[in-house]
Amino acid sequence: MNWIAPAASILEILLLLYVATVDVATRLIRNEFCLALALLGIAAQLTSPMELAQSLISAAILFLLLLVIYTRGWMGGGDVKLLVALAVGLPPTGVMQLLTITALAGGVLALVHLMMRHLPYPRLAPAGSSLARRVYAIERWRHLRHAPLPYGVAIACGGIWAVLSKGF
Repeated sequence: MNWIAPAASILEILLLLYVATVDVATRLIRNEFCLALALLGIAAQLTSPMELAQSLISAAILFLLLLVIYTRGWMGGGDVKLLVALAVGLPPTGVMQLLTITALAGGVLALVHLMMRHLPYPRLAPAGSSLARRVYAIERWRHLRHAPLPYGVAIACGGIWAVLSKGF
């Protein structure tokens, strides 16, 4: 049983990296990813029912708070699902770390997007262009059209930090 928590943590980190990549590419966070993260969080806490109960209570409270934010249009539904799914596997202090690091990473993400206003509009990235050039061209195009930030990237940063902080 001692190997379950470290294995779940590694899988959570890998899944968060994938979610961040998909969010940049599509601006969508799929339900399957959130469900998998929540199940991994539960699996990591199976040896401690009390910690699992605290985690579920803090995730429920977070969901209610984020539901208010979502209904006001201040946050996307995928972002809410992802944050709550991550909270399922964290103690209350881990949820606070998740929210703090997510907010800081979101601020950096917003600054990067604001700086993009001053960058030249790129020509189309032809086939064979580097990944960085293709991502830049697409993000600059999205920015000009006032597309939302890929906030799943900031949430993934906060999630990875929180998972690493709870240890393996």
